[in-house]
Amino acid sequence: MPELIQIMIPPFVASMVFVAMLGYLGVHIIARGVIFVDLALAQMAALGSTTALLAGLETESVSGYAFAFGFATLGALLFAITRTTKGKPRVPHEAIIGIVYVVASAATLLVADKAPHGAETIREALAGSILWVTWPQIGRLALVYVGIGLVHWALRRRFFTVSLNEAAAVESGWRVRWWDFLFYFTFGIAITLAVPIAGVLLVFTFLVVPAVIAFLFTREVRPLIAISWLAAAVAAAAGLGVSFKFDLPTGPVIVCAFGAVLLLTGLARLAVKRGGVPAATSESAAVP
Repeated sequence: MPELIQIMIPPFVASMVFVAMLGYLGVHIIARGVIFVDLALAQMAALGSTTALLAGLETESVSGYAFAFGFATLGALLFAITRTTKGKPRVPHEAIIGIVYVVASAATLLVADKAPHGAETIREALAGSILWVTWPQIGRLALVYVGIGLVHWALRRRFFTVSLNEAAAVESGWRVRWWDFLFYFTFGIAITLAVPIAGVLLVFTFLVVPAVIAFLFTREVRPLIAISWLAAAVAAAAGLGVSFKFDLPTGPVIVCAFGAVLLLTGLARLAVKRGGVPAATSESAAVP
């Protein structure tokens, strides 16, 4: 039993690192309405990793990560350029994101067919290996996430204004596409490092579900982040606990735990609404 507990400590710490960064980034993703952008950027990074294999590089080497970051940056540039800031777009931005995801997925399959261990790379990108995460991986992840966090803290007013009140950013004359690119660039780095550890499904869950829970109750920035962090921490801890107790696959159990927390909070929100207690529904939020 003590040995099993020791095995579960690194996944727990890694999950809390994901909670801190992805729970925050998810608030921006939901506010912007680009729900599947993480899947698209993750697939672009996977295409980069598979291309690195084809070039004879190890995916976890500096050169391998450079390939992954390079392709993720290309995706960030595409999403920033194709964003429309005036009026209703002819083509929804989510459609562009979906096209990038599909094309990157097809290209990854083609490259993997010729790359050594290509199939294993694709499988790891989907499922991850959070149960076997190592302390050096957690250390690198935390270090990079601290750097991303500092950038977002320094530029928080710009990022939150673009995400929550785009009209104000446009009226102020900001170069919104530039701020979009910077956001997606840092977002792509976070996703590129998260996917090999947690897998696409779990990363998507960490990003989207806690933020959805937060938006059920408020649109104020600080409560949004606090609720997102709290919901993610509770769901991740519960999922790891159930996985440990019943010897179940860790990633899928955590995803199901997030779903259960979302269901419970949704029912709580419905009960509050029926009880006549209004939730915060303001269209704009004060930026901290």
